[in-house]
Amino acid sequence: MSVPNIYPWQQHDWGRLQQLRQRLPHAVLFHGEVGIGKLALAEHWAASLLCENLNIDGHACGSCDSCGWFAQYGHPDYRRVRPDALETEAVDDGVESEESTSKKTTKTPSKEIRVEQVRALSTFMNVSTHRAGLRVVLLYPAEALNTTAANTLLKTLEEPPPNTLFLLLTHRIDRLLPTILSRCQRFALAPPDAATASAWLASQDVAQPERWLAEYGGAPLAALAAAQGEAMPEKDDWLNQLSRSQPINPIAIAERLQKASLSELVAWQQRWLHDLLSLKLGARVRYFPHQQQSLAQLAAQVSAERLQQAVRDAANRRKISDHPLSARLFIEQMLLEYTGLFR
Repeated sequence: MSVPNIYPWQQHDWGRLQQLRQRLPHAVLFHGEVGIGKLALAEHWAASLLCENLNIDGHACGSCDSCGWFAQYGHPDYRRVRPDALETEAVDDGVESEESTSKKTTKTPSKEIRVEQVRALSTFMNVSTHRAGLRVVLLYPAEALNTTAANTLLKTLEEPPPNTLFLLLTHRIDRLLPTILSRCQRFALAPPDAATASAWLASQDVAQPERWLAEYGGAPLAALAAAQGEAMPEKDDWLNQLSRSQPINPIAIAERLQKASLSELVAWQQRWLHDLLSLKLGARVRYFPHQQQSLAQLAAQVSAERLQQAVRDAANRRKISDHPLSARLFIEQMLLEYTGLFR
């Protein structure tokens, strides 16, 4: 494994990081949408901060001892803190590939960052750095911190150890404690412009890159993963049901889709409702321009007020989608409420 590289659309952000390097804070919070490359940028910067033979443009050399250790995730002055679930899943920044672990366990891997993981940093931070340099801690996604872990991290950020830099990544900055936000320097990352992202997808042999990019909200890494077959396989079936103007059978559909990812089903419904509301308000379709005709037919049958309420309901539903009492009933209720919009 080599030192992670950055993506073409991150050149400006890389320049911003070089300016930030001149006067490092003790904690930087990278925030932005899933699938735009936050982790790749943060890891590339971490590698450069630890590199012993830095290039003139600020990139890590990739050949010194430090870069060799970093590439194998074995640098003595670098630690990653992330949920156990990310150790076994090919999930990184929402979509990017990661190394997998060979550890076997009978327990379901936790999706939270546990307090034990944060406390384990104490020993790491209380010993001298390997070569009297910087110590870097990468923690992601920060919204996965459970309450106790977040409060423990907060104490560390309030009295940061010397020569230590915390890099936090989040897809949902609104879910972080205000006290943690106040102790980090925020580094916002936006999706690339459509032309750059489409050109990059085309270079990855993705057909119809504009369509994939639109469906995934302008996030090129998410679009690439979907185009390569890593998207939810039930997506097309689900969208087909949402686009139908004639009555559907919620019970049969729920039975068929009950093993699908509920959070993904809700996310796709949120995008669909967003486009319906946009059309109703005279704005452009963002996610499904190829479904313009179906969206227009449905939008004509419902008021803007009811669509606005449906958007709010979908946002609330997504908060509980990981822990429903019954997946089948959860989907049935979603479809009943959705079809009720057009009566």
